[in-house]
This record gives sequence, structure tokens and C-alpha cells, in this order.
Amino acid sequence: MGRLSAMVCTAMLSLNVSASSVPAAEQLVRETTDRVIGVLEKERNAINEDPGRLYDIVNELILPKFDFEKMSQRVLGKYWNRATPEERSKFVHEFQVLLVRTYATALREYSEQAIKFLPTRERDGGEVVTVRTQIEQSGSPPIPINYELYRKNGDWKVFDVAIDGVSLVINYRSTFASEIRSNGIDALITRLAKHNSEKR
Repeated sequence: MGRLSAMVCTAMLSLNVSASSVPAAEQLVRETTDRVIGVLEKERNAINEDPGRLYDIVNELILPKFDFEKMSQRVLGKYWNRATPEERSKFVHEFQVLLVRTYATALREYSEQAIKFLPTRERDGGEVVTVRTQIEQSGSPPIPINYELYRKNGDWKVFDVAIDGVSLVINYRSTFASEIRSNGIDALITRLAKHNSEKR
């Protein structure tokens, strides 16, 4: 995704929220943002020597709170129901690896951009929230980043991210649907696996 930059990844963080008020979710995003930035600053030399450390940071602090099965279901759309359980499992895995490597690459470019938090919005009786932020850029308009979360078993899980008005799920859905129509879901999974392997 073209606008999925380092500043986006820094704001896309762990969101483990209790079943309390929406402002608590925003507060946790702030705290986790500080934690990730702190790790990046503390381990900058180690990261320069071993860029693979970024994968650990993404896995530890960002991805555990994403619901990749729900995201994968939304990304594949109607093709999710047509896929076998094995195909679904393989796609979820490769889609997660794809995002891990995308985020890790972007974090390497982080350079202390400021993150501004806007009022959080809720719907569906508070079971779904949008945590809104924007990334400040010197000399350029800010980039809005909205995180869609839903309550799952008492915790909040991210199921979509909109970057400058473009949904991550919809962006990938369009790309993957075209490929599935042409070559089938197995071909898509094979391509993703090959791409992910090459990025290791």
C-alpha cells in the first residue's frame, strides 16, 4: 500500500483494552506508541546491525492485537466462503507475514514524526470504535490514520486501517480479487508465499 509508511506503522500498535470506556483505548494507543518509539530509539544500533530485530518488534508490540482471520475474511470477500479450510489457513498465515514484513521495513525509516490523536468514535453500542490519528509532516498536510476495532471476548481487536481515506482491507481486496479471478486462490497463496520468502 503506497501510503503505508514508517509513520503509519509507528501508530499502528497494540490495543489491549479492557471493557471500559472508549477514551481508555485512546490512552493505551498513546502509551503503546511511546513504548514502540522507545524501543526503536533504544535499539537503533542493534537494528542497524540486524534489521531482522524489527520483525520481533512488530510481532511483539503490534500484531498480537490484530484479528487476522477477520481481516483475511474481509479481504477475500466472497472468495473466503469458496475457499477450503486449508486454503483459508494458508492465506491467513501468508497475509500476516506480508504485513509483518511491510511494517518492519517501514519502521526502519521512522524519523520521529509527531502523532496527533483526534476524538475517538464509537458505533454499534460501543462494540466497534474508530481510533483516529494523524501523522504530522513538516511542510506537508497531515496524513489521517483511522483504526477500526471491535470487541472480541472482552478485548479490542483491529480489523481494518484506513490511511488517508483508503481502507487497507478494501485496497487488498481489490488487488487480490482480480488475481483470484484470473488464476485462482491457490495461485494467490503461492505468490504471497514466494514473495514473503524472498523478503526474508
